[in-house]
Amino acid sequence: MDISRNEEEGRIIHHKRTEDEEETETDRQTRELVCLHCHKPIPTNEASKSKRKIHRRCYKEHCGPYCYVCRKKEGIKYHKHPYWEEKYCPSHDGDGTAKCCSCERLQAFGTDYLMLADNRWLCVECKESAVMVADEYQTLHFEIREFFKGLNMKVEKVFPLILVDQQALNKAEEENVSQYGVVTRGICMSEEKIVTRIPRGANKQLIGMARESQRFVRECDVTAILILYGLPKLLTGYILAHEMMHAYLRLNGYRNLKTVLEEGICQVLGRIWLESQRFSSSNVSSSASSSSGTPPPDTTSTKRDHSDFEKKLVEFCIHQIETDESPIYGDGFKKVNEMLVSNHYNLKDTLKGIAIASKTLQDSKF
Repeated sequence: MDISRNEEEGRIIHHKRTEDEEETETDRQTRELVCLHCHKPIPTNEASKSKRKIHRRCYKEHCGPYCYVCRKKEGIKYHKHPYWEEKYCPSHDGDGTAKCCSCERLQAFGTDYLMLADNRWLCVECKESAVMVADEYQTLHFEIREFFKGLNMKVEKVFPLILVDQQALNKAEEENVSQYGVVTRGICMSEEKIVTRIPRGANKQLIGMARESQRFVRECDVTAILILYGLPKLLTGYILAHEMMHAYLRLNGYRNLKTVLEEGICQVLGRIWLESQRFSSSNVSSSASSSSGTPPPDTTSTKRDHSDFEKKLVEFCIHQIETDESPIYGDGFKKVNEMLVSNHYNLKDTLKGIAIASKTLQDSKF
């Protein structure tokens, strides 16, 4: 009788302990599911979809970042610029919000963007140094020629540099060369012609006029470089350095290069010029190397002090070049930059390697 009573009391005590333990666990879970903002319970299904200990509504209304375009709370989902890192509502990607044609930032709340005549937008900061007239372009033209001269790659021929709008550039692109689906901001215009050369004897006298003694040579002539007007000076300089490299190749007999390698070396020259802008005129020649390992050119071109935004714009342009994933410009830059590094940053040796690779390697490899 006493044994049975003790067993019954034991079962009662065990059951009570179990209930107490379950209640303690429940209390612990309840405390974990309390919103950190309003201190009210968070539904289990909402908590399981998010690691945040806060209601979605509370986060959106009180804790989420403001959209830098409309200044509304973005909620949990938002888009972020890959370089500038401003956060904004996903809807602004397709709702017609103005986007700067230079730095690619969407128009921020409370700011005014300038619409150019060809319907491109320009932000306030990029507008400050925008190249709008021929005089500004010619000054930059001289600087880029000095830059190439400092690299021992002087461009001998003088040809016009013309500022154009987007429509004129698109028309020139259709007539001259395909740009592989990318936004065109500059183009090197050229034409090929066949020249007849008559061999001369030892005393420089012409050797007959027989057809079999004649030699037909294909020559390439650069007629002009066209670049979009209205872009900041630093971006315009990068584009001009890229197009001037095309001109150098064509004027120095580098024909039939594989497109990916030609665009790659032009992108490399564009980046080297941008890197030279990281340095002031007093320390360009004395600086041993840039952060990427490419030595700045030994050039005496005058450089003014850049604003804080211009310094950021230089880094943005370099970032674009280095992270470009396009099959021509992006892959081309990576391949040629590897060649440049392996040649200890010797551009002439790299050009020789590009010429050899263009003749011997298959398109699938380069």
